[in-house]
Amino acid sequence: MHPQLVPWLMAATLTDKIVSLPGQPKVSFSQYAGYITVDEKQQRALFYYFAEAEAEADPASKPLVLWLNGVEHGPFKPSGDVLLKNDYSWSKKANMLYLESPAGVGFSSSVDNTYYNSVDNLARDNLAILHNWFEKFPEYKERDLFITGENYAGHYVPQLAMLIVRSRLFNFKGIAFNTNFNSRAEFFWSRRLISDATYESFNTKCNYSQILRQAQSSTITPVCSRIASEAKREISRFINTYNVTLDVCLSIVSSQSAVLNTLQETEKIDVCIEDETVDVLRYEYQNLEIPTISILVELVNGDQDSAIPLPGTRTRTLVNNLAKELGLNIIKNIVLRTFCRIKTRNQPSKSESEAAVGPSTL
Repeated sequence: MHPQLVPWLMAATLTDKIVSLPGQPKVSFSQYAGYITVDEKQQRALFYYFAEAEAEADPASKPLVLWLNGVEHGPFKPSGDVLLKNDYSWSKKANMLYLESPAGVGFSSSVDNTYYNSVDNLARDNLAILHNWFEKFPEYKERDLFITGENYAGHYVPQLAMLIVRSRLFNFKGIAFNTNFNSRAEFFWSRRLISDATYESFNTKCNYSQILRQAQSSTITPVCSRIASEAKREISRFINTYNVTLDVCLSIVSSQSAVLNTLQETEKIDVCIEDETVDVLRYEYQNLEIPTISILVELVNGDQDSAIPLPGTRTRTLVNNLAKELGLNIIKNIVLRTFCRIKTRNQPSKSESEAAVGPSTL
């Protein structure tokens, strides 16, 4: 690096440093937030939040993990007007870079609003973001880099990974993402949220994958429509999709009146719900190119999350079948284990499961 660039880069980094957030407790790590420009002409810039690993974790020795979604595992969780420390924050184990992408999500923006309706260039944007971010934080260029995400990041993560592998940029080590596949029926049935009869219908007449495909093409059959409606009725809208053991979180707009009013109309819901966004999304059901590359791949799922469920028996079957189809080798037995072990008086909790896969292996 040219010596004259060092003071400029240090100044650019310091301008993004967060001294403290409103209501924030005292912490043992540094945090930064700001914008990384992708396209000067279109003034397209993506917002990032970066939390170094906690001091106790020795941040200088920890990898850099890029997460392409929000919510779950940041350093804090809100409680009224204050922030509480998140005991399950990934920053306890890694240097965490959170990116709001594509432009139009969160604080990320672009002068060209038509860009909000397309993700064709998203992988290239994310690659440019990483390159520009490393210019701002050059001390992380040689760190092990992992890319992670869930849900729609099931597209974003492998697409970005492919560009990085081809460009041979960064010290790229692997990817991890949550995905639901076709296991919602088994999940709901195992939690007694749907009846035996409805579960049998999913298994013999129309499964969730068929329902989703038909709904996306507006060709849903009467049989699939009936099964989907029955499951929706049995589950009810008072079940928290993201943790079925918690209270449901209704929208703040008219939620109370909707619950109390027996003649309620269907609530308007957030645009992140799939049935509200499906008409503007592009789906490809088969990967036309699945290169075998020397990075680790990990599949992760939770046992309380009905949006990203994957029961244990299905995990083993899925990973083994996927390995066979791609001509990969299992690098270890698929053993369900906790993602973060939580000691109780009697025994560790069993809350998460994972399956690790690797280069020319699965």
